[in-house]
Amino acid sequence: MERQLIGDGPRALADHRYFLVADLASHNLDRWRWYDRYRYPIVQFQRLLRHVEYLDGRGGAFGILRLIQRWRLNQLALTLGFSIPRHVFGPGLSLAHYGSIVVNGNARVGRNARIHSDVNIGELDGKAPRIGDDVYISPGAKLFGGITVGDRVIIGANAVVNRDVAADKVVAGIPAREIESRQVSADLIIDGCEVATRRLGYTVAFPSMEDSNVTR
Repeated sequence: MERQLIGDGPRALADHRYFLVADLASHNLDRWRWYDRYRYPIVQFQRLLRHVEYLDGRGGAFGILRLIQRWRLNQLALTLGFSIPRHVFGPGLSLAHYGSIVVNGNARVGRNARIHSDVNIGELDGKAPRIGDDVYISPGAKLFGGITVGDRVIIGANAVVNRDVAADKVVAGIPAREIESRQVSADLIIDGCEVATRRLGYTVAFPSMEDSNVTR
């Protein structure tokens, strides 16, 4: 069964559970214990991010809880060097390392994204990137403007991506250009969404590529 995720919130509890399970699996973890927040602060950041996304749009006592969780999220983001808005990333997100990761709030990134340190996904002329599923972004890469990046793309270290990239391509350089490579994104990411779907019996569609003409 596929559940269609629409809008930025409020998110259904089943969708929230799917995001949590998929994110854990993308870090090669099968469960979360209370003390893991100290062992895996990056995963703790992602869980706080998902909790706040779930609480967005809810009032009453949920609104108070949202304020508390947002404060915790912001404090941990400062510690880790992350500037990552809510409702940008699909399920199965894997932030690989501490360090500067800056993402524009208008960007949309699909399922099973693997993001390394010193990555910037930014806006140009009021437009931000649309990035597909199973995309691997290497350290130091910069993506900006109203570009679309197809599924299963690999973006090389320190690449500057300012134009569309079709699915299943490897790009590198400044500006980024397609290069020949035997590497495929499946070798570099963990399909957390596949794990979540198998465990929960349903999947969640995250519409990162709406209004895109790039082949997925």
